[in-house]
Amino acid sequence: MMNKWFECKVKYDKTMENGLVKKVSEPYLVDAISFTEAEKRFIEEIRPFMTGEFEVSDIKRVNYSEVFFNDAESADRWFKCKLSFITLDEKSGAEKRTNSYALVQAADLREAIKHLDEQMKGTIMDYQIAAVTETMIMDVYPYDPGLEVK
Repeated sequence: MMNKWFECKVKYDKTMENGLVKKVSEPYLVDAISFTEAEKRFIEEIRPFMTGEFEVSDIKRVNYSEVFFNDAESADRWFKCKLSFITLDEKSGAEKRTNSYALVQAADLREAIKHLDEQMKGTIMDYQIAAVTETMIMDVYPYDPGLEVK
């Protein structure tokens, strides 16, 4: 069974750089097969980084067909990229566009586009980058069979 991506939001009291405590809501991405598993895995992943109370305030399925990680230390942001794949309808000869979304880890917009193009090099279909927007996603937790949640 293919896993799906879920955006999970956590609400907690965060100590800001100026020392003030502020209630924040931060989104994370989790690879899971169900909402229940997504919540369980998400709590498992973030618990070591949370001090005090926290609440999983929202979980929603998101439609990323690809997630491209980047090992560069400066790549601390996540960009949602809309790709349009172009195919020709054999009968009518008309161009057909199919949209797909990828999430790309990068330091900035320019690097996100560059990294996306590098990752897409081996694809046989023609594509255009229709849009790239920075997300608020803090981190991404792909499925790791070695870390099976009990």
